[in-house]
Amino acid sequence: MNRVAALLRDVSVTAVVAGFLSALINFAGPFLIVLEATRAAGLDEAQTASWVWALSIGNGLCSIVLSLFTRIPVIVAWSTPGAALLIASLGGFSFAEAVGAFLIASVAAAIFGWTGWFGLLLARVPGPVLQALLAGILLPFVVSAAEAFTSAPLIASSIILTFFIGKRLFDRYAVLAALSVGLLVTWATSSFTQITPTLTLGGPVFTMPEFTPAALVSVALPLFIVTMASQNAPGLALLHSQGYSVNDRLLVGSISTVSAILAPFGAHGINLGAITAAIAIGPESNPDKTKRYVGGLSGGITYLLVGSFGGVLVAGFQAIPTETVSVVAAVALLSSALTALKGSMSSDNTQTGLAAITTLAVTMSGVVLFSVGAAFWGLLAGSAVYLILRVAKPKTDASVSPQAVTSSR
Repeated sequence: MNRVAALLRDVSVTAVVAGFLSALINFAGPFLIVLEATRAAGLDEAQTASWVWALSIGNGLCSIVLSLFTRIPVIVAWSTPGAALLIASLGGFSFAEAVGAFLIASVAAAIFGWTGWFGLLLARVPGPVLQALLAGILLPFVVSAAEAFTSAPLIASSIILTFFIGKRLFDRYAVLAALSVGLLVTWATSSFTQITPTLTLGGPVFTMPEFTPAALVSVALPLFIVTMASQNAPGLALLHSQGYSVNDRLLVGSISTVSAILAPFGAHGINLGAITAAIAIGPESNPDKTKRYVGGLSGGITYLLVGSFGGVLVAGFQAIPTETVSVVAAVALLSSALTALKGSMSSDNTQTGLAAITTLAVTMSGVVLFSVGAAFWGLLAGSAVYLILRVAKPKTDASVSPQAVTSSR
């Protein structure tokens, strides 16, 4: 009873809206990539429904349980880079082989999480490099929102003006006000997309996994790398950037375990959120970071609702035009992007600074090599520069930046 009373005291409108937004933006944008991946796999409607059900339920349960247990805003999301990877790589495999690859990738992620190996690897990377990785992921979303002024100038300008006026007059509710005005202007200009729900999310459909060497090499290995480097690493860095003490074993291990359990139902991978998570983890959610976990609960509940009743709700999310979603996302991500950018440039050590700027540049480039996205190559490039300069000038490395992840071992 006392726990419930404490939870109710911590609830704030801004945190609830921030969590809702984190899920909303996933369903309004990256969700389409997931649907495209299901088409690439040649799934029927029941299998597609099961895939989306598994992702939504996994995201919701992990977000709620971990947020309550850790009192940290844990936002779990599906692997969007992983879904993009699958669009190109699933064509030559049966769905059973794909499920086998999903299972192996999630089990590998769980092993790296629970053993602490993943945390150990990240602990070797300087803090500014990980912050540069995060900044490189967030900044393109902020910058790309400017394109909305070309196709929907009234919607974009109303959201931007409302946000900054809100920052001046009612800081905590600036994002909520921007969202409300954006939806109102979208409705007033008749910009909502007419979408008829064609996907009805039903119960799970079990698929017996099949394991083949070709699928493990072509699907499981790159999916594991993309999920860990492009999602879990930035997700942990994001939590650390807001001053949270992160138990990487618990978060990565438990989320990946749930992902493995749901793999036979179609879940290709769930992981820590990075881009959308920044909305609920940053100060826009609640100035008091000890109460931002409510955003994790709100996001998790949204995922559960969509997973259970999804057809109409998903269609409603997709009816919101891209311009509205992108500009609201941009203003909601500004604070987190600023924090990450400051952190990436915080070192007065030349070798660390050069490594960080390399990470930022490669990650922002959006380069995709061997079906692996820019976040992985940015982290790899920055780490390589750091190691090269460290070997070349060992005496200049008198101090190492605080690590971006604190592993609990």
